[in-house]
Amino acid sequence: MKPISVLLADDHTVVRQGLRALLAAEEDIEIVGEASTGWQAVRLAKELQPEVILMDLAMPALNGLDATKQILGDTPATKVLVLTSYSNDEYVRQMIEAGVAGYLSKQTAAQDLVKAIRETHKGNAFFSPSIARRLCDQSRGKLGQRVLGARSNELTGRETQVLSLIARGFANKQMAAELGISVKTVEKHRQHLMKKLGIHDVAGLTRFAAEKGMIEAVATGVPTIRTEGEPVGHPSE
Repeated sequence: MKPISVLLADDHTVVRQGLRALLAAEEDIEIVGEASTGWQAVRLAKELQPEVILMDLAMPALNGLDATKQILGDTPATKVLVLTSYSNDEYVRQMIEAGVAGYLSKQTAAQDLVKAIRETHKGNAFFSPSIARRLCDQSRGKLGQRVLGARSNELTGRETQVLSLIARGFANKQMAAELGISVKTVEKHRQHLMKKLGIHDVAGLTRFAAEKGMIEAVATGVPTIRTEGEPVGHPSE
């Protein structure tokens, strides 16, 4: 079976030597070239057509991000695997948007590098465990925000008003007086919004309202949260 062709792109000679030594025992991986600058990586990628490139971010002449964009524009079949000591979220985000197949921290390269090369060669994504966990947490957070948005959009204008007042600590009788509706109607709206949101306690409703920015929105008084188009002083029930 033809070995996976790999180009090393790192400005430190000792790092490239270490990578060669680490990969030398792998029969299915072959180092076909080395680049010490970003421009050299771009040139060699076009010339050698490696299947995988190990790319450092802090490259002279042309940084790893810009070099990656050039390479993937010229040779889109090549898989770029970031191998760097920089692993904060902004670097990871930028490189993912540039189209890299994986992102490895040099601190864990010894354990993960061989597997990462094989997986990216297959077309799979590969990230260092710590980075993968952060990406997973961020995805869950974004999903939660989308769910919150969808759930809040299901509320009617009156239910939103009631939720906002609940979050401000109003009792049913106080809400009825503020909104000009009966206590029975307040209770009905309260039951409906709890069912829609799947939240059945005041603490949970307050947290939800805070996350959606509803508490701040009504801080200056109830008229600011009336349903659009509803005349003040004649609220609908």
